[in-house]
Amino acid sequence: MSRFDQAKMLLKVKKLQKELQKMVINVEKGDGAVKVEITGEQKIKKIHIDPESIDLDDIGQLERWVEDAVKEAIAESQKVAAEKMQPMMGALGDLGL
Repeated sequence: MSRFDQAKMLLKVKKLQKELQKMVINVEKGDGAVKVEITGEQKIKKIHIDPESIDLDDIGQLERWVEDAVKEAIAESQKVAAEKMQPMMGALGDLGL
């Protein structure tokens, strides 16, 4: 791969990274009691808990909803990133990345 092709590929990767930064994935658990927003880069933007939907006598349920929402959001962001990166994977291997 020529230096020009390498530079072109790196520009595509940086563009993709910016797209993933801007992308927001939303996950809800407990019929909307817990909402998690995460970027395509797997950075949590926000966790919202609806106080109307929470039973304070069952904090364990709230903890499970938060945990499940975060896990699902991370998994979804990983899936999206992998799908977007798939076309470039062969070329990145040629760059030694």
